[in-house]
Amino acid sequence: MKSCIKITTLRAKKRKTSSFGSKVEELRTSTIASGNLREAVRLPPGEDIHEWLAINTVDFYNQINILYATLEEFCTPTTCPIMNAGSRYEFRWKDGITIEKPIVVSAPKYVEYLMDWIETQIDDETIFPQKPGAPFPPKFEDFVKQIFKRLFRVYAHIYCSHIQKVVRLGEDAHLYTCFKHIILFISEYQLVDKEELDPLKHLVEKILKP
Repeated sequence: MKSCIKITTLRAKKRKTSSFGSKVEELRTSTIASGNLREAVRLPPGEDIHEWLAINTVDFYNQINILYATLEEFCTPTTCPIMNAGSRYEFRWKDGITIEKPIVVSAPKYVEYLMDWIETQIDDETIFPQKPGAPFPPKFEDFVKQIFKRLFRVYAHIYCSHIQKVVRLGEDAHLYTCFKHIILFISEYQLVDKEELDPLKHLVEKILKP
C-alpha cells in the first residue's frame, strides 16, 4: 500500500509527539467527536488500512504520552522500581538494538525507553512513510502490533499502581475513555494477543461486551 501522509513533530516535555494530517484524520476526529468510539475505530469506506493504522498509532502514542505526563510526579524510580501491573505481571525492556536482552528497569525508565523507541519508529520513513506514493513496508502491521502491545502495558501499570491518584486528580473518567478507545481499536484489528491483555482482563471484557 502507498502513503501520502504528512508528519509533524512537536516536543512535549522530554519527549516528542507526532501527528499525521490527512482526509482520513479528519474523518477519525469527527467520528470521535460524536462520542461513538466503536464507530470511530472502524476503517472508513474506501480508505487504506495501512494509512488508518499509521494515523491511529501516532494518535494513541500522543494520547498515552500526555496521560502519563500527568502522573510523572507520582510514578518515580522510588515508588515504582519495576515496570509492572500488580504482583503477577512484570515488564522488562529490550529494543533488540541497543538493548538486546530484557532488562529490569523502573516504570518511568520503561516509559521513557518506550516513548523514545516509538518515536524512532514513527520517524523512520521506511516504516512510517511520509512522502506521497511511498509504500508501507510488507511487515508494517508487525511494527504496529509491537507498539500497541507496549502501549497497553503503560495503561496496565497506571490502572494497577496509580488509579487512586488518577481518581484524586479527577482524571479517572478521561483515563477510562482513552483506555476504552485503544482497547476497541486493538480488538477491531487484532493487534494484541489475548493473553497480553490479562493484566486488565476484567476491564477489557467489560469494554468489549456487546
